[in-house]
Amino acid sequence: MQEVKASMAGNVWKIVVSVGEQVEEGQDIVILESMKMEIPIAAEASGTVKELKVAEGDFVNDEDVLAVIE
Repeated sequence: MQEVKASMAGNVWKIVVSVGEQVEEGQDIVILESMKMEIPIAAEASGTVKELKVAEGDFVNDEDVLAVIE
């Protein structure tokens, strides 16, 4: 199991994957918006998206869990 975490505080601008989707290492999972910049957050391992812990528009802090991949 791998937790995909935010690399900085910001708003969840877009969720690129859905629960049950197969993802590859390096594939974007979520795009954060911070200081008018879009920051893609990628999977660090291949697997299946088990859970999304955020919704578009949510504010997250650094190191908050965005998704769980198995």
